[in-house]
Amino acid sequence: MVEKGLNDYFENFLKKKSIFRNKKALQGNYFPKIIPHREKFIQQVASILAPSLRLEKPSNIFLYGRTGSGKTLCVKYTTDSILEIAKKNGVNIKVFYLNCKLKRVADTEYRLIAQLTREFGTEVPATGLPTDEVYKLFVNALDKEKILLVIVLDEIDQLVTKTGDEILYNLTRLNSELKKSEISLIGISNDLIFTETLDPRVKSSLSEEEILFPPYNALQLQKILKQRSRTAFNEGVVGEGVVEKCAAYAAREHGDARRALELLRVAGELTERDNKEIIDISYIDQAEDKIERDRISDTIENQPKQFKIVLYSILDGLVKQKEKSHLFTGDIYDTYKDLCFKVAVRPLTQRRFSDIVAELDMLGIIHAKVISKGRYGRTRAIGMSLPNSSIPNIISSVKESLNIA
Repeated sequence: MVEKGLNDYFENFLKKKSIFRNKKALQGNYFPKIIPHREKFIQQVASILAPSLRLEKPSNIFLYGRTGSGKTLCVKYTTDSILEIAKKNGVNIKVFYLNCKLKRVADTEYRLIAQLTREFGTEVPATGLPTDEVYKLFVNALDKEKILLVIVLDEIDQLVTKTGDEILYNLTRLNSELKKSEISLIGISNDLIFTETLDPRVKSSLSEEEILFPPYNALQLQKILKQRSRTAFNEGVVGEGVVEKCAAYAAREHGDARRALELLRVAGELTERDNKEIIDISYIDQAEDKIERDRISDTIENQPKQFKIVLYSILDGLVKQKEKSHLFTGDIYDTYKDLCFKVAVRPLTQRRFSDIVAELDMLGIIHAKVISKGRYGRTRAIGMSLPNSSIPNIISSVKESLNIA
């Protein structure tokens, strides 16, 4: 009976006319033909990269700015145009784009250089060779053809966090070993102070040209949303005030265009689920709540095991002591040590434990207020920042991840 009911549901779903014309226009991997309010930055990137069309090495570029400020969009728009002109004029240019958040590609220096080498038809084993040997294979593969290689490292700060900044120094030094080819680097980061943490040698070679992308303001976001919504939705679907509210939400979140587009997309999906034909303002609030819940779940899911053990210790302690709105660091640390024993993990020191508590606070999952206890030192009073309704699901997800019965 259930199967039949689902079949009917899906058949009816297919018969319904969607409010979406092209949902991809609201997704992060969509590249529009026109990029409003970023013409100046596109021209800057183009002027720096233009010498590549003469097979002359352009300066390395470092682009930084908050999430959703158009950095990746401008780079891809410009490099796509360069590749089109290069192909038309028989110029041997290759652009290798990598999002450094990708696991199993950018989590070690070996894997990244191996992947680059494979791009030129040379096979490299997944493990087993010295990293220096992989670099030699890469240089040899490049020098087999006269080529200008532009390597785009998106979220470059993630790469440095995983591997250290030595990889950037090694990449910038490869041109001295190449005889027929050249390499140029483009680094993209959401971290406004990322370069300050780099070794001075790396910083001077990587950031030959720096471009700062400012956040979009509410009026600019409205223009972007109106442009995309005309492509994404059928006519008359977007209700009065919806675009303005999406833009206001995103402007509050540091002018994140990606966030604004996601809000509009999720609001559209929720409207369709309710069998409505027009998105009204109430769906923006619902979309905001849903995205926030999903963000927290994704954040927790991608954290290391120790992070999850600390979080579970806090959640478990607060749930068991319902009459208390907060707990102290010392109480939770004892629970944490017991849990480490259960999952066969060596406990961290109390200082490192406190560092993770501070990270949880910074992510907005908990709130931790430092309290002085006089001559007994200081401690943190820890409470939850999440809605009570979301806690059972988070506990269940963390338990499953840690394999706790």
